[in-house]
Amino acid sequence: MTPPEERRLLTPEEYAQAQASPEFVELKRRFRRFAFPMTVAFLAWYLLYVLLSTYAPDFMATPVFGNVNLGILLGLGQFVSTFVITHVYVAHADKRTDPISDEMRERLEHHEYARGTRDGGTSVTGGASRA
Repeated sequence: MTPPEERRLLTPEEYAQAQASPEFVELKRRFRRFAFPMTVAFLAWYLLYVLLSTYAPDFMATPVFGNVNLGILLGLGQFVSTFVITHVYVAHADKRTDPISDEMRERLEHHEYARGTRDGGTSVTGGASRA
């Protein structure tokens, strides 16, 4: 990373070029392919819990062991699933999106989008080079 005293502000054109780059398009695609299905799955799981709590109280009151019933276990499962989703997302980001975003940040810091070139001569439109 460039030390703060050596940085200059990015222009709106540099941001627009970065946003229009194939790397950014790929970054958005990878993020959306993970985030949208995971969000739908979690919301469906949460809605199922709420609906069961509302419309199937006898089912939710089914004893499992001692004073613990199915409703308590499913409720605790909501917390567990949140931690699992977080762990899976971090692993996904480390492997699939962070390399591209790190590369783009470096290129923005070096103002390569303003020059329209990369590494002194190759085109910016080369696409994502990692993962």
